[in-house]
Amino acid sequence: MKVLSDKQTRMLEFIEDFIEEHDYPPTVRDIQYGCGLSSTSVVKYNLDRLSEGGHLNRDSEVSRGLAIPNGRGASRNGRSAREPETVAVPLMGTIAAGSPFPLPQTDTWTDVGIEQIDLPQAIVGRGDGVYALKVKGDSMIDALIGDGDLVIMESTQQVRNGQMAAVRLVEENETTLKYFYPEGSKVRLQPANTQMEPIYASAHNVEVMSRVLAVWRYMA
Repeated sequence: MKVLSDKQTRMLEFIEDFIEEHDYPPTVRDIQYGCGLSSTSVVKYNLDRLSEGGHLNRDSEVSRGLAIPNGRGASRNGRSAREPETVAVPLMGTIAAGSPFPLPQTDTWTDVGIEQIDLPQAIVGRGDGVYALKVKGDSMIDALIGDGDLVIMESTQQVRNGQMAAVRLVEENETTLKYFYPEGSKVRLQPANTQMEPIYASAHNVEVMSRVLAVWRYMA
């Protein structure tokens, strides 16, 4: 078996420790930051080498698709690392991360909940009130949420100042994904894109629908 480089050894130890602590695997970006690597490309290259060498099982189609093969999952205290238990949550549709878009009418929601997304229980708990939305647009790109990503949402009617939320503009019957800032009688819906202006709306015209729990991305 090929000897691991210092970088690969460091990555493997980080993955084992991360799984031990969280009970689910790290993302590519977690590994980049945790190991002090220069880019996600460097991480992906070395993950491929670890997988080819039998040190790691990797599903490149899943954001956290890493697992330590049997016999290499023992942590510092001797417990075996394990793949996370998953919970299926419904993919409810699309949310604009650009300009707000009209909400579908009741008769267009007949397919809601048919498609399910399997997510780690450590992120969504039992999945109560949790659902996924597909992002449309680039207004949250500086928050690392791009067009086509999935945002994992938790139903709520209240969010903290500055929290990212899905909100409905009641009079326009439109929804959007933005940072939420109450400012007196108005609410500022702030994009995470320096090329876009915030949306200002009367507080009575803004209905909080859910808050962002996580971002889920399928990686090529």
